Amino acid sequence: FSGIDDVERLMEIVKQTAKEGAMLVYTLADPSMAESARQACKLWGVPSTDMLGPITEAIASHLGVSPSGLPRGAPGRSFPLTEEYFKRIEAIEFTIKQDDGALPQNLHKADIVLAGVSRTGKTPLSTYLAHKGYKVANVPIVMGVKLPKTLFEVDPEKVFGLTINPVVLQTIRRARAKSLGLDKQIMDNYSEMDYVKQELEYAGRIFSQNPVWPVIEVTGKAIEETTAVVLRLYHDRHNKCSMPRISKRY
Repeated sequence: FSGIDDVERLMEIVKQTAKEGAMLVYTLADPSMAESARQACKLWGVPSTDMLGPITEAIASHLGVSPSGLPRGAPGRSFPLTEEYFKRIEAIEFTIKQDDGALPQNLHKADIVLAGVSRTGKTPLSTYLAHKGYKVANVPIVMGVKLPKTLFEVDPEKVFGLTINPVVLQTIRRARAKSLGLDKQIMDNYSEMDYVKQELEYAGRIFSQNPVWPVIEVTGKAIEETTAVVLRLYHDRHNKCSMPRISKRY
């Protein structure tokens, strides 16, 4: 794989590597991307080697310059690392460990909690927000699987629901199931329209029972658009902005 500059794509590659029982060798110039790869490999038990990092740092240190792609404050620079850099790395580490409902006992430590059915974009949105310095946890909503009680114990103002058009979700799930080589029966259950609708309705009932959670419609939205909505609501709440709300959906 080449030209990887997108966190979502990076996470997909690590997950694919884990599925195939392979080893990941990477050369990522951006230290936050390299750290994301390292933490994701550690989380999913993928043997990995950073080929570029040590060499780049050694050359940069020797020459006293920063190579293209290595931002200020990154290892290898002669001046101190910034607080913002460390905050971003900490957020990335936390978010990767909390992916897909892992460690629900840590939900209270998250700045933002995302909840939604499978393939509503929870993981890419989480990692995108983490690269902006926010600690994010995401919780999958699956019919027949009890949600962690900690989801209902955390501050409800930091929980965001994600929903999507059922036709679009079915298309995404079919493509995902095919790429993973899932058994036909499992694939049919996962992407069958009746099941997709039932699961979205189930998630909708949970959202209705928790009216403080805003519900974000992700259909047709780029990850940057969804991020903008989440952060606007997040900061409005933190700043105690009292804006009249016609609907809880965005």
